[in-house]
Amino acid sequence: MIERLVKLRYLLLVCFMGLSSMSHAVIELVEFDTEQEKARYQVLIDELRCPKCQNQNLADSDAQIAVDLRNKVRELMDQGKSDDEIKTHLVARYGDFVLYRPEVKKETYVLWYAPVILLLVGFLVVIFVMVSNKKSSEKDEVSFGSEDERQEKLRSLMKEKSEKE
Repeated sequence: MIERLVKLRYLLLVCFMGLSSMSHAVIELVEFDTEQEKARYQVLIDELRCPKCQNQNLADSDAQIAVDLRNKVRELMDQGKSDDEIKTHLVARYGDFVLYRPEVKKETYVLWYAPVILLLVGFLVVIFVMVSNKKSSEKDEVSFGSEDERQEKLRSLMKEKSEKE
């Protein structure tokens, strides 16, 4: 009986913990005058990255900074700012990291060209390894000689061993 009460207590504890974590989830209600504004807002928050979260856009992030940035985007939209002006404002404050597709400029060359360079270096390394393996296998083949020579060498070694015994 006591065992059942302990199990029940743990079950209730787990249930309450689950419910308490659900109470932190907040649904933002943002109202728009037109569907075009709503679509524009959604595109903007999908294209902008949360500065706190790794690879999460503003739309998907629950971080407080993401909530603040969504509100800022809405505020700038209400002020009549264009998409480019909103992005420029956020880049000035948070840097190019806030954009999923930053402009190609001197500061972002690494972001744009590093993957291609790494891929080429990896390709060159693979080719180098393959060529060196081929050369070493050719050297091994030359040092051991032909199949007949290897068989003859093996027979002579076996004959020497049997004579010693």
